[in-house]
Amino acid sequence: MLAGLAAIVGPVIGGQLAKLADWRGAFGFLAVVGGAILVASAGVVRETLLPARRHSGGLAESGRVFRRLLTDRVFLGAVLLTGFVNAALFAYLSGATFVLQGIYGLSPQGYSLAFGLNSLGFVTFGFLAGRISARWSVRGTLAVGLGMVVAGASGVLVTAVAHLPLAAIVLSLLTMVSGVAVTTPPATSLALENYPDVAGSASSLLGLARFALGGLTAPLVGLAGAGTAVPLGIVAVAAALLSFVGYALLHRSVPAARQQEPGRRSACPVSA
Repeated sequence: MLAGLAAIVGPVIGGQLAKLADWRGAFGFLAVVGGAILVASAGVVRETLLPARRHSGGLAESGRVFRRLLTDRVFLGAVLLTGFVNAALFAYLSGATFVLQGIYGLSPQGYSLAFGLNSLGFVTFGFLAGRISARWSVRGTLAVGLGMVVAGASGVLVTAVAHLPLAAIVLSLLTMVSGVAVTTPPATSLALENYPDVAGSASSLLGLARFALGGLTAPLVGLAGAGTAVPLGIVAVAAALLSFVGYALLHRSVPAARQQEPGRRSACPVSA
């Protein structure tokens, strides 16, 4: 949710900076903000984990923990699911500027508003999914989220092929991004709930999968140049469909009682 909120504020600020300065001004602004965060982190954030519960760390220890995690079908399923849906999200992040500004002619300010709308959907649906999955069904929430990702990605591809108007691409992207937000809380909760002793390593591995698959996917969006959104649609649809591999592992490995028990409390923050 916080990441989505930052994505709302960021493009809006960036759009206004583009009116006042060139690209150097944006990086100067980021440098100032980064320095402020560094000072705040050094002066405010303190270690809260008790010394008796800390691990020594090291590459060998990390390797053993990662092997333990990846041999768990539930954790592996969550890694694949979140990795591939975020690959679709990164395809959007890397291609949205070219599509919305280059093809549909939005100004920097108009683009920031469209981007902010999608980010608002991410925040809203991420919040709702965290609450719904705890009271309804983890399996059902994941299925709804994946359905939204597939529907949105398919809409992007159809819009690109048929040259549909701006409203179609914005609605499709909103559906896809919101679907990613719906899948994240239940998948993260399932992945982390059995590993309180290595929650940091488990969380970092989830993050690694998201950014690694996203990083591999992003360049594919530009293979046909900036004049078409078809590669964006193809990459997003492929990533959305591949996410069902992770869902299948979760579906077969998580007992039905854990997937459907109402009122079940998440073992991690709902918007991790």
